[in-house]
Amino acid sequence: MASTTMGDVLPTGGRVFTSIPDLFFIPEFVFGGLVWMLVASAGAAPENPMGWVMFVSIFCFVMTTLWFFIFLCGCNRSSSWPALDVGYHFVATVFYLGASVALAFITVLVGQGLAALALDPEVDPFFLREARKIYKLHIAAVVMSYLATLFYFMHTIFSAIRWKRS
Repeated sequence: MASTTMGDVLPTGGRVFTSIPDLFFIPEFVFGGLVWMLVASAGAAPENPMGWVMFVSIFCFVMTTLWFFIFLCGCNRSSSWPALDVGYHFVATVFYLGASVALAFITVLVGQGLAALALDPEVDPFFLREARKIYKLHIAAVVMSYLATLFYFMHTIFSAIRWKRS
């Protein structure tokens, strides 16, 4: 039976782009960054749930960037790194799931408010166009947020499998 050394468990350098759980860094960057940009461009109102969504998207974007560079530079040689990898991605998954649900709820409320505004003949058409634009930004942010959640979840699962093999 061949023994597995720590050098075989976690990739470093360019091998980060070829291993399955670590390949998910790229879509996590893309979809997490899009959530951040879409929510920021739509305006973070109401502040409480949208503030949470902004915190999660910025926190996970920064931490994933840091995590990616740690892997890229080869600083992940300790035996605790596979467990830390699973732990971080699990926390990111839970955070993003909570943010996605909150964002979807706010988007539903915005859509209901928009439907009520559309029925009012005294509403300024320019205001209605801007409200529709914000609603579409919210919809796009919800989709990107759930995609980010999916990729963090898959990263967690595959990292856990890698951790159990080590």
